Amino acid sequence: MALVITDDCINCDVCEPECPNSAISPGEEMYEIDPNLCTECVGHYDEPQCQQVCPVDCIPKDPNHEETPEELLAKYEIITAAA
Repeated sequence: MALVITDDCINCDVCEPECPNSAISPGEEMYEIDPNLCTECVGHYDEPQCQQVCPVDCIPKDPNHEETPEELLAKYEIITAAA
Protein backbone atom coordinates (compact mmCIF):
# COMPACT_ATOMS: atom_id res chain seq x y z
CA MET A 1 0.00 0.00 0.00
CA ALA A 2 1.36 3.39 -0.87
CA LEU A 3 1.60 6.09 1.76
CA VAL A 4 -0.19 9.44 1.75
CA ILE A 5 0.55 12.80 3.34
CA THR A 6 -2.41 14.21 5.27
CA ASP A 7 -3.56 17.79 5.84
CA ASP A 8 -1.58 17.80 9.09
CA CYS A 9 1.61 18.28 7.02
CA ILE A 10 3.57 21.37 8.11
CA ASN A 11 5.81 21.46 5.00
CA CYS A 12 8.94 20.98 7.08
CA ASP A 13 10.87 19.57 4.08
CA VAL A 14 12.34 16.57 5.92
CA CYS A 15 10.48 13.76 4.12
CA GLU A 16 11.30 14.53 0.50
CA PRO A 17 15.07 13.91 0.62
CA GLU A 18 14.55 10.67 2.60
CA CYS A 19 12.49 8.97 -0.14
CA PRO A 20 14.70 6.54 -2.10
CA ASN A 21 12.18 6.40 -4.97
CA SER A 22 11.66 10.16 -5.36
CA ALA A 23 7.95 9.60 -4.73
CA ILE A 24 7.58 12.71 -2.57
CA SER A 25 7.35 16.15 -4.14
CA PRO A 26 6.02 19.59 -3.23
CA GLY A 27 2.35 20.01 -4.07
CA GLU A 28 0.33 23.20 -4.32
CA GLU A 29 -0.22 23.41 -0.56
CA MET A 30 1.80 20.58 0.95
CA TYR A 31 3.99 17.66 0.00
CA GLU A 32 2.45 14.81 -2.00
CA ILE A 33 3.34 11.16 -2.54
CA ASP A 34 3.08 9.58 -5.99
CA PRO A 35 1.47 6.17 -5.34
CA ASN A 36 3.06 4.83 -8.53
CA LEU A 37 6.52 5.41 -7.05
CA CYS A 38 5.89 4.72 -3.35
CA THR A 39 6.98 1.25 -2.22
CA GLU A 40 6.93 2.09 1.50
CA CYS A 41 10.71 1.75 1.13
CA VAL A 42 10.37 -2.00 0.41
CA GLY A 43 13.59 -3.04 -1.28
CA HIS A 44 15.53 -0.18 0.29
CA TYR A 45 14.79 -0.16 4.04
CA ASP A 46 12.85 -2.11 6.66
CA GLU A 47 10.56 0.85 7.41
CA PRO A 48 9.27 3.82 5.43
CA GLN A 49 11.87 6.53 5.92
CA CYS A 50 9.43 9.42 5.51
CA GLN A 51 7.39 8.12 8.44
CA GLN A 52 10.55 7.86 10.54
CA VAL A 53 11.50 11.52 10.08
CA CYS A 54 8.05 13.14 10.03
CA PRO A 55 7.72 15.33 13.15
CA VAL A 56 3.91 15.46 13.04
CA ASP A 57 3.14 11.82 12.15
CA CYS A 58 1.09 12.74 9.06
CA ILE A 59 2.10 9.93 6.67
CA PRO A 60 -0.24 6.95 7.07
CA LYS A 61 -0.92 4.13 4.64
CA ASP A 62 -3.20 5.20 1.80
CA PRO A 63 -6.38 3.10 1.88
CA ASN A 64 -7.00 4.05 -1.77
CA HIS A 65 -3.81 2.27 -2.89
CA GLU A 66 -3.70 -1.09 -1.13
CA GLU A 67 -0.78 -3.33 -2.10
CA THR A 68 0.70 -6.49 -0.67
CA PRO A 69 4.39 -6.68 0.29
CA GLU A 70 4.91 -8.78 -2.84
CA GLU A 71 3.31 -6.10 -5.02
CA LEU A 72 5.46 -3.42 -3.38
CA LEU A 73 8.60 -5.48 -4.04
CA ALA A 74 7.57 -5.97 -7.68
CA LYS A 75 7.05 -2.21 -8.01
CA TYR A 76 10.48 -1.61 -6.44
CA GLU A 77 12.07 -3.97 -9.00
CA ILE A 78 10.40 -2.14 -11.90
CA ILE A 79 11.41 1.28 -10.56
CA THR A 80 15.03 0.32 -9.92
CA ALA A 81 15.36 -1.49 -13.26
CA ALA A 82 14.34 1.72 -15.04
CA ALA A 83 16.95 3.78 -13.18
